[in-house]
Amino acid sequence: MKSLKEIYKTMARKNETLFAMNFYNLETLQGLLKAAASKKRSIILQVSPSSLEYMGAKVIGPLAKSAAEEFNVNVWLHLDHAKKLETVETALENGFDSIMIDGSELDVEDNINLTKEAVALASWKNVPVEAELGYVAKLGETQEPGKGFTNPEEAKRFVSETGVDALAIAIGTAHGFYKETPKLDFELLRKIREIIPNTVLVLHGSSGLPDNDLIEAINSGINKINVATEFKDAFMTSLKKGICNSDEIDIRKIFPEAIENVCGIAEHKLDLLER
Repeated sequence: MKSLKEIYKTMARKNETLFAMNFYNLETLQGLLKAAASKKRSIILQVSPSSLEYMGAKVIGPLAKSAAEEFNVNVWLHLDHAKKLETVETALENGFDSIMIDGSELDVEDNINLTKEAVALASWKNVPVEAELGYVAKLGETQEPGKGFTNPEEAKRFVSETGVDALAIAIGTAHGFYKETPKLDFELLRKIREIIPNTVLVLHGSSGLPDNDLIEAINSGINKINVATEFKDAFMTSLKKGICNSDEIDIRKIFPEAIENVCGIAEHKLDLLER
């Protein structure tokens, strides 16, 4: 299997797209891998720093990769939204295939400097680095149209000075679920795609976006689509229902329906790559 570094070198040019899906435990991991196997698709498996701490850095890599072998699926393991270089180092030391350093809340100069340090660390392992430029609203926030959106010229400079392989951009999405349907700036996306044609472009905040928005994002140049909140919500909703409606004490009999719900959402997302 090719490294993600190799894959990224041609994805932008060929307008190819991968889904990057967050898992939180063995069961959510199983749901995602079951979907990937069903659809015969490679996926990026993601964990956040909080998941890294929860499951343990030494556990996550072997867990994800042995489970992927069991399902006969090609996966790459990615660290999402690391704020500290120490977290990046931990991921690299434990076999992660890709890392993201998130300096989006810093000013541009500090974001560039932090990202350059992460790229230097990752280069020793030949691991690709993702960064974020612009501001993708956090859970519960409402982003004003245009405010904090990625500037194409800044994106060009950022990529040139940092050497990142992938860039998460702000075009109107937000992390978490949406209170109302967002209006994405696809024209801005196309401008960024044109000005940095060889860089993988990443869409964060994809949970809850209408299918037609995701399809247009793919057609307009997005190469990596992150999905997290929908899987958490589906798993927990199913788990709560199962526990409340059962006297079962064997947790293994409660999990299957929750796993299937995660799988169903993941399968639907992967089907969008065919449209």
